[in-house]
Amino acid sequence: MKANCPMPQLDFDIITLGHGSGGLLTSKLLDSGVFNLLENEYLNEKHDGAVFELVGKTAMTTDSFVISPVFFPGGNIGELAVNGTVNDLAMCGAIPKHISLGLILEEGLKMEELWDILLSVRFACEKAGVQVVTGDTKVVEKGKGDKVFINTTGIGQVHENANIHIDRIKVGDKILVSGQIATHGIGIMSVREGLEFETDIESDTTCLNHTVKKLLDQFGENIHLLRDPTRGGLGTVLTEMAQQAGLGMDILQKNIPLDEQVEGACEMLGLDPLYVANEGVFVAIVSDEVHEAALESLKQDENGINAACIGEVTENHKGQVILKSAIGGKRVIHKLPGEQLPRIC
Repeated sequence: MKANCPMPQLDFDIITLGHGSGGLLTSKLLDSGVFNLLENEYLNEKHDGAVFELVGKTAMTTDSFVISPVFFPGGNIGELAVNGTVNDLAMCGAIPKHISLGLILEEGLKMEELWDILLSVRFACEKAGVQVVTGDTKVVEKGKGDKVFINTTGIGQVHENANIHIDRIKVGDKILVSGQIATHGIGIMSVREGLEFETDIESDTTCLNHTVKKLLDQFGENIHLLRDPTRGGLGTVLTEMAQQAGLGMDILQKNIPLDEQVEGACEMLGLDPLYVANEGVFVAIVSDEVHEAALESLKQDENGINAACIGEVTENHKGQVILKSAIGGKRVIHKLPGEQLPRIC
């Protein structure tokens, strides 16, 4: 990818406070290739905002990314920011269209690193089919940031077949998970200072909007709820759904997709994979009558090869998630009580 988009020749190698002044150095930074790299009809206006038209229901989301380290196995903060925003829109049943890109850069950041991040933004946008239509750049003093923080806001059109709402969950609905859990969090932990261990685990960060659109195209209103279990992991998001719906959930540990290396790393670090963050996985609550067909459809998608049905919604133990273990025991799944893995997204 870099070979097709070489970094332009610059008269500066690192970010200085002046690059966030809004003056000459800011213009030099943006004109040095940023605008060209992310070029589209809206961004070419070089305005503080963007004007565009959307038809029908509109979904909007905003998010901030402060991950450490900013470069990690399987990606970096740039593509993570795009994918995270796109996926939040997809969980609303929306087709992502436009995003904003706010960069908070730390003084001393190497321009080469910023270029790599922006390249990842570009290619993640291309894969998801979205455009960066406006943005902002600020610089903070060295020691008051961590290379780069990113804020994004996304807007999309709600799919005509989508009716995604917590009130639509009903007894008998099945709980589908689109892929192996805990991969992102363990991928990050594999390179954290003081916790490094040999592994080829990579973050699962990817855009899920195309996968979700296929489900909505095929099964429409039979898809009752969608959530991505990012911070807090699968256990937290299932508990939140059960509490909000006022219904119970029964899940089977043996059905939860989990990579063997990830499971081993969790055991070594004393982490419960149910509470480790994900960035390329979603939960779908679907009607019982279509769950087998929906699961088969997911398995045909590159993002759903390891998809599984892990349980169902029940009228028992309302507001609680009960896990049946591989050896037959049962335990209540609670929300993550604290921060198991800080700075994970």
